[in-house]
Amino acid sequence: MSAARLRIGTRASALALWQARHVEALLKSQSGAPGVELVHITTQGDAQRDVPLWRTAGRAFFTREIDTALTAGTIDVAVHSLKDLPTALAPGVVLAATLPREDPRDALVSRSGASLAELPARARIGTSSLRRRAFLARLRPDALPVELRGNVPTRLERLRAGDYDAIILAAAGLTRLGLARQISQHLSPLEFPPAVSQGVIGVCARADDAATLTLLRALNDPAARLAVSAERSLLARLEGGCQVPLGALAELRSDTLELAACVCALDGSRELRARGTYSAPQGARLTPADAAALGERVADELLAGGAAALMAGQREALAVTAP
Repeated sequence: MSAARLRIGTRASALALWQARHVEALLKSQSGAPGVELVHITTQGDAQRDVPLWRTAGRAFFTREIDTALTAGTIDVAVHSLKDLPTALAPGVVLAATLPREDPRDALVSRSGASLAELPARARIGTSSLRRRAFLARLRPDALPVELRGNVPTRLERLRAGDYDAIILAAAGLTRLGLARQISQHLSPLEFPPAVSQGVIGVCARADDAATLTLLRALNDPAARLAVSAERSLLARLEGGCQVPLGALAELRSDTLELAACVCALDGSRELRARGTYSAPQGARLTPADAAALGERVADELLAGGAAALMAGQREALAVTAP
């Protein structure tokens, strides 16, 4: 960390800038905090808009270049939508803080204001997510999924222009941008499980930057950390990525952490579900390690039910090399 300022790396989209400025405001509220500078970084996901990301091998499409700048020392802090961050972080990088979780659900925005069930037959629904396509196929097999890329304002503009009858976005992004009134329906996490870590902002730093880590750890929300520890552990155990239709949600209720997960075939023809809970012993507190163990246990239940074969089949069908 520079003695004069803290350099925060971020993408330049409206939502990414909102997240970075939110972290900036939280840091500035700390006594004796250094000045902050935002550094805009273009990622592969920003530059490559003509090919669906699910047709591209690998992962970290929206985070790799930012974390490379972090390890190179040209920035001090990386701010991410945590759902975009791979479970295996770059060497020398640590997840220093998870901010309080916004609404983790997916949201349907339709031109007419109709809900998913009310949309007409063969409605054109925009989404760039294989997970959303799979659960959409299960709930509305008649619907026509149409590729949708771009930042949130661009996607809404294309909806208004008539390119789609409806689009599916993360409720958290719409809320953070002051666009929650655009939502026609919040999709149930039971029927439409969200992406791992959806709604959580993750803040990374170098493992050897003690001064920056001290500042960032003050921003960490324990409940969010437990939830994403379980979800990311599940994802790591399944070796899933954006090419796998996997949804999961962990929730802390009193001293018990609950985790539900689902893997779905792209055509909606088959799904595998598993859930589990972990309660802290009396007088003890839940730890991220406890949460990670829960994630592994639920993943093992999915694997025992045939999740590996189901995911391999989906990758083969998409002609995408498994990470």
